[in-house]
Amino acid sequence: MGDSTKYSILLPTYNEKENLPVVVWLIDKYMTRSKLKYEIVVIDDASPDGTLEVAKRLQKIFGEDKLLLRPREAKLGLGTAYIHGLKHATGEFIVIMDADLSHHPKFIPQMVAKQKQGDLDIVSGTRYASNGGVHGWDFKRKLISRGANFLTQILLRPGASDLTGSFRLYKRDVLKKLVSSCISKGYVFQMEMIVRARQFNCSIGEVGISFVDRFYGESKMGGNEIIGFAKGLLYLFATT
Repeated sequence: MGDSTKYSILLPTYNEKENLPVVVWLIDKYMTRSKLKYEIVVIDDASPDGTLEVAKRLQKIFGEDKLLLRPREAKLGLGTAYIHGLKHATGEFIVIMDADLSHHPKFIPQMVAKQKQGDLDIVSGTRYASNGGVHGWDFKRKLISRGANFLTQILLRPGASDLTGSFRLYKRDVLKKLVSSCISKGYVFQMEMIVRARQFNCSIGEVGISFVDRFYGESKMGGNEIIGFAKGLLYLFATT
């Protein structure tokens, strides 16, 4: 595949000291195997578990050119994490993904290939189409996720099968434009990104991914996030 195009992979982290070494190693493995030029931008929000210290040790192994550490002083939200990461990223394309191993880096080369096929603005990893799936969730969480996605499809008709997923490849300028136009926070943020992309007539492709529940640590999804999602969905329905 290899060419001179550079891909910046943004990894927002909060209490991911066990997962970070594995995800960084996997990113390096699959990007190197596919001959893709890359950098990883770790945006740690003052994790109390020592995630930043682990990242510093990894930087000595992989090099400062491959692993950029851009920490923040507090937990400030996903949208601002992407803005912060964009300021330091040097790639023409930006990959956003979770650091908890729920998103396997083996899918990044597939997303890159999909983008190249149609010169797409966005390629989204989807759990709900193209042989995608979810592993490790109980029935209740699967029901909530499926129900939220189904309701979103009915109300917003976004032209994408997975709005709440956070594993995506963007053209740098497209991501910058979308982030600056979004006002949502938390889990609604990813949904608004796709809705705004539709408004801006961005081209969107999809690659099926296997989503696996986190190996270490606790899920950050709770009742408050579900309520916030419902409020955000209604806001987007009323304003878009």
